[in-house]
Amino acid sequence: MAEQPGGLDLHLDVRLDGPRDGRRGPGALGRSLESALRDGVRSGRLPPGSRLPGSRSLAADLGISRGTVVQAYTQLIAEGWLTGAPGSGTSVATPPTPTAEPGEDALAGRSHEAETWSVDLRPGRPDVGSFPRTAWASAVRRALATAPSRDLDYGDPAGLPVLRQAIAGYAGRARGVRAHAGSVIVVGGFSSGLALLARALRGLGGTRIATEDPGLPRHRELVRAAGLETAPLAVDAGGADPAGLPVRCAAALLTPAHQHPLGVVLAPERRVAFAGWARHTGGYLIEDDYDGEFRYDHHPVGALQALAPDRVVYAGSASKALAPGMRLGWLIVPRSLREPVIRAVEDTGASVPSVTQLAFADLIERGEYDRHIRRSRLVYRRRRTELARRLSSPLPGVAAGLHALLPLPSAERERRLIEAGRRAGVRLQGLHAAGYWHEPSGDRPAALLIGYAAPPRHDWRRALEALCALTTSST
Repeated sequence: MAEQPGGLDLHLDVRLDGPRDGRRGPGALGRSLESALRDGVRSGRLPPGSRLPGSRSLAADLGISRGTVVQAYTQLIAEGWLTGAPGSGTSVATPPTPTAEPGEDALAGRSHEAETWSVDLRPGRPDVGSFPRTAWASAVRRALATAPSRDLDYGDPAGLPVLRQAIAGYAGRARGVRAHAGSVIVVGGFSSGLALLARALRGLGGTRIATEDPGLPRHRELVRAAGLETAPLAVDAGGADPAGLPVRCAAALLTPAHQHPLGVVLAPERRVAFAGWARHTGGYLIEDDYDGEFRYDHHPVGALQALAPDRVVYAGSASKALAPGMRLGWLIVPRSLREPVIRAVEDTGASVPSVTQLAFADLIERGEYDRHIRRSRLVYRRRRTELARRLSSPLPGVAAGLHALLPLPSAERERRLIEAGRRAGVRLQGLHAAGYWHEPSGDRPAALLIGYAAPPRHDWRRALEALCALTTSST
């Protein structure tokens, strides 16, 4: 069809032998044209504001009478599909903004919700505004310029060798992990890694994984989604208690360096006890070292994995150091688990894009990753110190990580503070409200988890003032 002067070039499925509903008669051709135009608007082929061809042009193009086109335009204008006025032509109408049904378009709802918070103090999030964009862009350019073509093909499900080698070196020098490139499996963040591990353990006949109590509810969900049960491991000032390990258990999920959410370190004797349990029973320990690089009072405690590399799966991630949206992590896996986990990667298609892997390897090898962590560590240490000073009380747990615990007298007090924060546009999270406890109960300790790393650098002071105003005025 030739382009129509003053309007769109249209492809309309007009049935010259009758309309799609099968009705024939004097108005059949007009109804068919109406239907074709409606379909074009509904599908988006005729976007709002698009100017349609004049009635003469469209009639000549379709080989029908001008009166049929005028009648179709008039009907669709009356129905609200089109707009038109003498001298201005005919255009596609702009539809009114639809009112969402309850539960409709959950993702759009989440985006809208995120825009309503003026301060976000949820834990486990770095300042994404400090992401090293320039260094990352340079790493991507170098990766694309120098990578052999084979690295852009379907590759090893465990990850590209260059990144696995870089991660093994980094984990060894920064966290004391005993690793080599062959023991590394690149995954899409810790959640992806845990889902793969749970799937692999289930395939080996496992039925249960012990998880810390309190601990992230998302981890329990992932374990259960793989068909495994979860068992609570009580946490106190010494970290998770190995005395609570069930008799039959495929693995125990631990956060030894900085327990999430309580912020304590796993006691030395408990580290030894967990390693002994794994060797004695044939079970595994899953070490979630989610923020092990961020210790502020002295050198970070080394990874538990070094005590029993044949029974511990070490899990690291770039989510806390760089940004959660990187969706990049790594598992350092004992030989006995390597094939089952790789098989799970293949079965689920959970590989990380090769360009991301190449760029991250470049970032590590050039020292940019270490430099970024050092800069972030300094900023977060200052924020934690300032937070403790403004709250006029010592913060529980060790000086580490991206969040601090603010103990509260009751779950009701926690709920009221979170609600007051919601009204003020301050996003908060609590032990009870976020579902950290395996079995909710009013007599369990309550607290807010203050994610002091999350606010942008320029907005930290305002976020701190908003938090202090809430904690001092809310009753």
